[in-house]
Amino acid sequence: MTLPLADIRVISVEQFGAGPWATLQFADLGAEVIKIEDPTTGGDVGRYVPPYQDGSDSLFFETFNRNKKSLSLDLRSDEGREVFHDLVRRADVVCSNLRGDLPDRLGLTYKHLGEINPRIVCCSLSGFGMTGPRASQGAYDYLLQGLAGWMMLTGGPDSPPTKSGLSLVDLSGGYVAALAAIAAVHAARRDGVGCDCDISLFDTALAELMYVGTWVATHGYTPPRWENSAHPSLVPFQNFKTSDGWIVVACAKEKFWRRLCRAFGRPGLASDPRFATFADRHRNREQLLPLLEEVFATRTTEEWVAVLTEAEVPVAPVNDVAAALEDPQAVARESVVEIEHPKLGVVRQIASPLRIGDKPRPLRRAPLFGEHTRSVLEALCEYDAERIDRLVAAGVVSDGASRDGAAVVTGTRNGDGPDGRRAESAAEL
Repeated sequence: MTLPLADIRVISVEQFGAGPWATLQFADLGAEVIKIEDPTTGGDVGRYVPPYQDGSDSLFFETFNRNKKSLSLDLRSDEGREVFHDLVRRADVVCSNLRGDLPDRLGLTYKHLGEINPRIVCCSLSGFGMTGPRASQGAYDYLLQGLAGWMMLTGGPDSPPTKSGLSLVDLSGGYVAALAAIAAVHAARRDGVGCDCDISLFDTALAELMYVGTWVATHGYTPPRWENSAHPSLVPFQNFKTSDGWIVVACAKEKFWRRLCRAFGRPGLASDPRFATFADRHRNREQLLPLLEEVFATRTTEEWVAVLTEAEVPVAPVNDVAAALEDPQAVARESVVEIEHPKLGVVRQIASPLRIGDKPRPLRRAPLFGEHTRSVLEALCEYDAERIDRLVAAGVVSDGASRDGAAVVTGTRNGDGPDGRRAESAAEL
């Protein structure tokens, strides 16, 4: 089977998390993703994120950039833009994760690139989008979890506002950008005309407020925070402490509640008028939960998981990450894969959840800095060796011959060019 996106070519001006996560979805589905990295700053800042970092390679970078190619190109120079335009002529999508005001200034929108390739899709993933009073502001996942109300929904009633343990705004924004870009490519091939995709992490975070957002916007609802990560309206649907750990129980249907009561040996609870329905249990949760907590504390996590699984009640242990990766389901589905890396050794990472067809999925390590500069320019732009050598000598491109110079690493960490000025071509939110 040919991979689903094997006929799509993506040029990405990206770094760090959200943008690379978006194009990773393309790469894992077979698209050719050519990652543009700035030769003056050492490329994607994710290359230098600790721990587990060696020169311009890190496990952080590996996570977001497998199956891609690296072309080191200075987009601020006239020659660099000429090279970039040659790439665009043979591409389907240009993805960027710059601040919302930068794609137009740097010529990365359809207004600029549609003249070069009428079918090109220009997908901008920024903190706040390309319009509005915050368009020129940078943003990061932490900030957006606070701004979009997520932190006030997370944690116990007496705890401070709390972020998710993962960068879910970045990851969600990446998925949204990938979906938008794929839809736009489909339309461009049908209609012969490309377009802009203006994707905002803030918009994404607001959209993921889901029904809570609808309740607040429609009725002025004030979302409470409950102990033990409890669901705001379904009871019981939360963590419970066992004699040696924690479990999650999710009675999202009335039949699960009745089964739980039987598994407890307390079938009468199901018909108790205080707890008979969703509404009853929600209204009387302060009476019900202590009863459940007392029972759950009498057995181990393993015992309760076995009992409730047998009773067909949705249940799971609260694992740490190591236990999650060793879960029998993860092992059976080969959810952890291994990739050999010339400097980092054997890299074990999470496989793509995009399982389409029954053929093996691509699994190539993330590129070294500038690793594919020469091969891409030769094959895609049809440049000869002499022209590429001139571009390397002028500093317009880098072929990765000196990937780990100290000055380059320092420049990238600061986000500044070698002269101390902010490098606007660096993909920043």
